[in-house]
Amino acid sequence: MARVDVAIAGGGIVGLATALKLLERAPGLSVVVLEKEKEVAAHQTGHNSGVIHSGLYYKPGSEKAKTCVEGRRLLVAFCQRHGVPHEICGKLVVATKESELPALAELERRAGENGLSGLRTLAPAEFRKIEPHAAGLRALYVPATGIVDYRAVSAKFAEVIAAAGGRVRTGARVTALSSSESEVRIVAGGEEIEAGLAVNCGGLQSDRLARLDGAEPGLRIVPFRGDYHRLVPDRAGLVKNLIYPVADPRFPFLGVHFTRMIGGGAEAGPNAVPALAREGYTRTSFDLRDAWDTFTYPGFWRMAVRHMGMGLGEIHRSFSKRAFVKALQRLMPDLRGEDLEEGGSGVRAQAMLPDGRLEDDFRIVTHGRAIHVLNAPSPAATASLAIGERIATRVLAMRRD
Repeated sequence: MARVDVAIAGGGIVGLATALKLLERAPGLSVVVLEKEKEVAAHQTGHNSGVIHSGLYYKPGSEKAKTCVEGRRLLVAFCQRHGVPHEICGKLVVATKESELPALAELERRAGENGLSGLRTLAPAEFRKIEPHAAGLRALYVPATGIVDYRAVSAKFAEVIAAAGGRVRTGARVTALSSSESEVRIVAGGEEIEAGLAVNCGGLQSDRLARLDGAEPGLRIVPFRGDYHRLVPDRAGLVKNLIYPVADPRFPFLGVHFTRMIGGGAEAGPNAVPALAREGYTRTSFDLRDAWDTFTYPGFWRMAVRHMGMGLGEIHRSFSKRAFVKALQRLMPDLRGEDLEEGGSGVRAQAMLPDGRLEDDFRIVTHGRAIHVLNAPSPAATASLAIGERIATRVLAMRRD
């Protein structure tokens, strides 16, 4: 039986960042990251829009706000130190109707409380100097937002972990996990592992891993798929950097928006529709267990009834390119249907409570000698090093105990 000090289930960006911070804080610690796929960052991390978030949206004082602002600073410093391509290009948040203006002002207020500086509210003549094809009544310019490839960041995390003496094992699906007061026993990739401590960073599978350990998470992961379209190459210049709508405060989703990508080109999206597979990236993806878990969960139906109108609109936009383009034309009237082609998609691990509320902040619980990261929503990629630092602090305190 293999023995390690700390085993981390999940090779997404949060699991890797946790391993990295543990090895920084405690050189010589034996740390292994267990990833079930053939490569790291195969799911949420590798399918997001590549935005380095500023911390604009989050309630002041919340963990999301604190870790985003801190994590952005750490992420940018890491990318600079290790030569990972990135750019702090700024973005516009555009109000397209009068009813959105108070929410735009609230975003500016929150940004100030979260320590952001340099924001400006701009009239159309001013914001079109930044995004010539954007349209709206007013726009908030956020200079601290940027772009990066989180697959490249994760690959560099894994490289640094290995150089520090840690291990990243791919093809190592965790099929058993049980913690006691003194150790954790894990079966991963058919191998038994005994760990002094374990961290569950399973993302889309985090609630199931917690239940393997005998922990009751008090929530269920309900997957939401988001589809993107790419701007065709000769029209990608319509987007200079990032253009966002004013988000509906009732939802953790930011609405369809435009993003220039660090590798070139630009994309638009995503929508947000319930997925029939936790790791299904097409409209026809289906997994019986995943669908059963969603549709037999009372919280899902309570959420669906509460937000039926918005949900039906998202589903319609998922299947109708015309409706998708119409939503984007609120921000960019010059956009045409032929300017877009099918892009990729991502699946968000949305933690949902039994009463149908969407868990909006991070949720990390301890059970025996295991720490379970049950909810790490956006901006988790941006905030990954700050989240990893917090988990590492908890792990090291448990080791001392």
